[in-house]
Amino acid sequence: MNKEELVKEIAKKTRMAQKQVAEILGLTIETIEKSVSKGKKVTLVGFGTFEARKRAARTGRNPQTGAEIKIPAKTVPAFSAGKKFKEVVAK
Repeated sequence: MNKEELVKEIAKKTRMAQKQVAEILGLTIETIEKSVSKGKKVTLVGFGTFEARKRAARTGRNPQTGAEIKIPAKTVPAFSAGKKFKEVVAK
């Protein structure tokens, strides 16, 4: 399911206009992105937690040449599924 299909499904269930649903979904995603980029966790109880995780610097290899390369440290977004979400998917 992509964003457009999600918007249509939510609009059908809520009887809201697709344009309104798309705006709300867009604002929700934007708010999560901004919060996580500032180092805050966003927890939706039962669904999961969005957070930023730091990845340490490490040495890797160029697969074509085999030469060692340094991979710098960076912060990446992460999602941990909540208990209810895990249970629904496991069925």
